[in-house]
Amino acid sequence: MDNMSELERAKALRNCLGSFVTGVTVVTTRDANNNPRGLVVNSFASVSLNPPLVSWNLALGSPSLDAFMKSGAFAVNIMSHGSEETTMRFARSVEDKFDGVDWHAAELDLPILNDAMATLICETDRTITLGDHEMFVGRVLKFNEEDMQPLVFHRGAFTALADTAEVA
Repeated sequence: MDNMSELERAKALRNCLGSFVTGVTVVTTRDANNNPRGLVVNSFASVSLNPPLVSWNLALGSPSLDAFMKSGAFAVNIMSHGSEETTMRFARSVEDKFDGVDWHAAELDLPILNDAMATLICETDRTITLGDHEMFVGRVLKFNEEDMQPLVFHRGAFTALADTAEVA
């Protein structure tokens, strides 16, 4: 590791972090012109139950950063198994990520994806610049969950859980 270039070290770290299985979310908001905006986020985490806080991170160079910084609210769409096509639309750089996607507006006029197995409507509580990312901490105002299989990500690919039986 000591003889690696900075680029090689970054790739090795990315591969190492990819061994951690994550859920898949699409975080959505509205921009200054009231257009829906969204992107895939796998850095989503629960922060606190009291008060109810969640967090996620966005690269400082993201074209969506300004919309999320100014909106004051966001929705976390926790994606379901089978929603890979919808999810990949939000992972790509396309003009209108919502074109052809089934969605509806919820509280605070936030876009909710119909493929989501769970959603959280959040007010931005604070943002924190950390390294090359902005961390968004949101206060959960409302949430909804359906009994579906989650979409999960491991080693650079979508995968499914083998068994979702409850652990005692």
